[in-house]
Amino acid sequence: MYNLFEAGNALNTPFECFVYIDEKNLYPVRPHWHYFAELIFMLEGCAEMHTDDEVHTARAGDMVFFHPQSVHSIYTAAPEPLRFIVLKFDINSINIASSYAPKLRSIVKSARNKQMPFYFPAQEAEKMECRRLFQDCVDELQRQEYGYDRIIQTKLYHLLMNIIRCWMRNGFSIDHDVFSADAQYDIDSVTEFIDSHIKENLPVADIAAKCGLSYSCFAKKFHQLYGKSCKTYIEEMKIFKVEDFLLFTDFDLTYISQETGFSDCSHMIKSFKRYRGCTPKQFRIKHQPA
Repeated sequence: MYNLFEAGNALNTPFECFVYIDEKNLYPVRPHWHYFAELIFMLEGCAEMHTDDEVHTARAGDMVFFHPQSVHSIYTAAPEPLRFIVLKFDINSINIASSYAPKLRSIVKSARNKQMPFYFPAQEAEKMECRRLFQDCVDELQRQEYGYDRIIQTKLYHLLMNIIRCWMRNGFSIDHDVFSADAQYDIDSVTEFIDSHIKENLPVADIAAKCGLSYSCFAKKFHQLYGKSCKTYIEEMKIFKVEDFLLFTDFDLTYISQETGFSDCSHMIKSFKRYRGCTPKQFRIKHQPA
């Protein structure tokens, strides 16, 4: 008996963008679920897309959106090769919301509860510019040039806005309950809270309270989901932010330590060396463009 849950690493890989080819991968993609949202754009072939209790046959040009935590699977539906682009991402990390709009996680959760369609035929996908936006995400992740993560987030936001507009044309509305959900956090959305408050002192007990959980219950659930304690997660998040500053700016270490929530520069250097095996200065020199 295999486990339906597919573990992800939202810290190391907040998004994945790749082309899935049946010559390199085994089918079917067995039923599974994860905390990531998943978008699929069909390039070639024909596939049965299953999610929860719905099934759709997807062909070249079609797009499919698997909601976070939905059980889904993929089966070949024709003998020809099957090829599609996959975008997997932590929807809590996309925070480019307008002042009048609730958070994306709240909108998407409401849309799932109201059973809005997850399958978008080629004609609708073309209006959404899916082929270009999907391919742009793949290209950006392959090159990983300055600002690539923000560009990918922007393109994912563009795709999600197009999906929400399509739902609205089919009767979906953003009601008061969606706005109310913005202030609520649970175990799979709390990383959004952590990221937006990374410069502050973040006692784990306070984070647990945000999720409406006791410290012990929160600590257990967090470790089950992320494979590490919340305290370790926060420190690793800070290290990744330090890396971004070292790679893409010339700010001094004191400034970087302040912007990434360390108590002082020496604390940052000590933590960075423990996780990366070198000092921030050595890391910056090693990764300087030739």
